[in-house]
Amino acid sequence: MCRNIKTLFNFEPPATELEIRDASLQFVRKLSGFTVPSKANEAAFEAAVEKVAAAARELIRSMVTQAPPRNREVEAAKARERSVARFGAREEA
Repeated sequence: MCRNIKTLFNFEPPATELEIRDASLQFVRKLSGFTVPSKANEAAFEAAVEKVAAAARELIRSMVTQAPPRNREVEAAKARERSVARFGAREEA
């Protein structure tokens, strides 16, 4: 599950609210062990996602760096290259 959490700091354009919430959701899923909580735990699960998202927003906002912002397309291409090197080329059906 955590492989889906992406680095969100120092990108141009900056991380969107949806990206922050998605990363927070993945984090809470990993901690709880549930992809979808039961009805009894749904409120606690959603509250945790919102609190983690708020903490992530604050963290991203407060961090500083001297490094230039990374380009999303370049970083995605690098990730695809690493994937091919690790798993081989994907066969198209």
